[in-house]
Amino acid sequence: MVTSSQGSERRSRHAAIRRGKHTTEGPNEDFSRGFAALGELALAGVQVSARATDLATGRVLFSVDDHVVMPTASIGKVLLLVEVASRLTGASAEAFTVLDRAPRDAVGDSGIWQHLQSPSLPIADLAALIGANSDNLATNVLIRYVGLEAVRARTEALGLTRTALLDLVRDHRGPDDAPQLSIGSAKELTWLFAALARGEVVSPEVSQRVVGWLSLNSDLSMVASAFGLDPLAHRMPDHNVLLMNKTGTDGGVRSEVGVLRGPRASVSYAVSTYFADTQLSSRLSVLEGMRQVGLDLLEYVH
Repeated sequence: MVTSSQGSERRSRHAAIRRGKHTTEGPNEDFSRGFAALGELALAGVQVSARATDLATGRVLFSVDDHVVMPTASIGKVLLLVEVASRLTGASAEAFTVLDRAPRDAVGDSGIWQHLQSPSLPIADLAALIGANSDNLATNVLIRYVGLEAVRARTEALGLTRTALLDLVRDHRGPDDAPQLSIGSAKELTWLFAALARGEVVSPEVSQRVVGWLSLNSDLSMVASAFGLDPLAHRMPDHNVLLMNKTGTDGGVRSEVGVLRGPRASVSYAVSTYFADTQLSSRLSVLEGMRQVGLDLLEYVH
């Protein structure tokens, strides 16, 4: 991914990240560890975008190319969950509507439904599977039910212009398919998760439903690896730490967005990386860099 002609540009970007766009006032606001880690990744040729804001004040705590549109893999499924939740409001019985999986929905990788015997599940259960383990089969069935156009319309209604769910989940992407499952900017993603946490996405009821699904997420392998939580059970505060997050994983893509609450503060954060995933060492370096950002976030809230 990196060529020698890019060296000067990489060094400039690395220096900018090391200097950082962050404040130094108040408790534990030195994000130098995370900036240094992201700077090392940028120097190695990793495309990095990140942002964190204080949930109470909206103040930007740090940012790195947060306006850049990045591939975000499964994070775009959150937009699908918002659309689904908006249809389950009030006394609607739609949550109990049972959907069948079909051969055209079949897809591998993440998710448990493909390994279960049941051919049908209620809509609310499919959404819970997406929140818990980013279930690809459940995603495709729900996309078929609500339609990508409805998700796009909802995304536009939220005011998001750099974030989108582009396609179904596919085992292989051909020339006529969208090149990525989803894209997003760290700036918009931190806003979206902060708005969910405050109950401002569509309505408090819709926001709460989406937050409930996302709080089931069992992937704590990236930024959240620094928080010391039980990956399989963290819906309640643990050592006064509470997390809601969504991750995205694909070839050369590691991305996470979330809200972390602690006894001293709460933050909305997003970190996305895009890299040449040709060696295990490259992938491990990216994951370690994301963990370093997580350590800074934990210190800020705790």
